[in-house]
Amino acid sequence: MEDISKEKKKTETFNKWSISWINQMIYHRRRGLIITVLSLVLIFLFFAERVVIFIDSGEAGVQFKRFNGGTELDITYGEGIHVIPPWNSMTVYDVRIQNQMAEFEVLSANGLKLLVNVSIRYRPIKDNLPDLHQQIGVDYATRIVYPEVEAVVRQIFGQYLPEDIYSSQKFIIQNTVQNAIFEVSERFVELDELLITRITLPDLIRNAIEEKLEKEQVALGYKFRLDSEKLEADRKRIEAEGIKDFQQIISSGITENYLRFKGIDATLKLAESENSKVIIVGGGKDGLPIILDGTSDQ
Repeated sequence: MEDISKEKKKTETFNKWSISWINQMIYHRRRGLIITVLSLVLIFLFFAERVVIFIDSGEAGVQFKRFNGGTELDITYGEGIHVIPPWNSMTVYDVRIQNQMAEFEVLSANGLKLLVNVSIRYRPIKDNLPDLHQQIGVDYATRIVYPEVEAVVRQIFGQYLPEDIYSSQKFIIQNTVQNAIFEVSERFVELDELLITRITLPDLIRNAIEEKLEKEQVALGYKFRLDSEKLEADRKRIEAEGIKDFQQIISSGITENYLRFKGIDATLKLAESENSKVIIVGGGKDGLPIILDGTSDQ
């Protein structure tokens, strides 16, 4: 009986030890699993910004593959969520129309300094975004847009004198805009519009130009009046020549009998009127009638 009791105690002790060992194993494994999960979560959070990429409305992205060819030139990533390996990178661009103001100092044809203020509206060409990223970069506005616009403004304005710029602004501005649009579009950027908002000339030059233009306007006014007077003189001369010709024609065709006939005819028409009058036939010179008012005391 004692042997059986000892064996039973040994069995119970072994079972307790086994259960304790198993519990310890489960605890350690559970603890290791929790630590592993937490580690993975921390690693994910650490690389989340590099792994999960959010591209908002009006944006586009270009991926750089660190171990597989560099810049991905054949794909432009659109709006939404994109997951990439943590060793790659995604550069996000604003592809909406952007507007910036700029001021350029340029020289005219005779070397005078001018200030040209412009408003530049531009945006990157979405289909060419990978090429833009690879060849120029995110600072394309300061490296491409502004320098190209400034170069065109300097080139165009440098061909004209200040007075020509002052009087021919519309043509110069149109020429500048066309050239700038062409030059910028060659660099993967679309120049939507270029507005030249102000051209500032030196005060001395501006005053001299305004005085010159004012004198030209006065001279044009004098010329206009002289031309008007000349035209009026020509008109009067032609009118006088016409009257002279008419008198010559009439005087050569009028006879004494014709004048007597017209006088008698006029007398008859007056006699038919309702007004009272006295007509003395043959009492006038050359036998023409004399017409007296019927109310006369004579």
